[in-house]
Amino acid sequence: MPERSLLRRAYDATYGRAFAALYDRSQAKANRGQLGAGRAELVGLASGRTLELGAGTGLNLAHYPDAVSELVLSEPFGPMADQLRARLAESERDAEVVEAPAEALPFDDGSFDTVVSTLVLCTVPDQATTLGEVARVLEPGGRLIFYEHVRAESPRLARAQDLLHGPWFAIGHGCHCNRDTAAAIERSPLEMTELEREEMSGLPPLVKPFIRGVATQPT
Repeated sequence: MPERSLLRRAYDATYGRAFAALYDRSQAKANRGQLGAGRAELVGLASGRTLELGAGTGLNLAHYPDAVSELVLSEPFGPMADQLRARLAESERDAEVVEAPAEALPFDDGSFDTVVSTLVLCTVPDQATTLGEVARVLEPGGRLIFYEHVRAESPRLARAQDLLHGPWFAIGHGCHCNRDTAAAIERSPLEMTELEREEMSGLPPLVKPFIRGVATQPT
């Protein structure tokens, strides 16, 4: 992975730290409603040895079922990882926190039964490389479970997402509001097996279009 620019490092060290500190508060309303319910439902599908990409502050921790035999939480941004460790210490969940980018996962091939991604594929610098890494670390038949905001199907809203992408990227700490993540998963080595679309309440219009589903590593 190439080193981030001096400007990006300065941005992360200032705004990025504030963004991490306020992240839970900014998501609170949505997580009390539809978004939280969706997280619980999707994360509840995990089983076996499970990796969560971009686990952030640990908002999914409470939703992992007993069917998860081992849980690894990857998070590349230090201030988020610090909050994740603190939440993990206060929970009854046994898990490992690994600071690593999704494009370069430090795990062996075929080492996970499940990978979980919620509101992560909008922020990774390289979706194709990330999805390739997900496919690599999943065992044959393993599943990527995803819940992501995406490019709108409505042409009018999609144009607004394109127009406002730059400001949103800065405000959202690297969030791409106009990514066609479903198409990226379809182009990846994974096989899309379940896909649903919905409009998310409690979030700004640019990030209301969501997809949820499952993609499988072919056997």
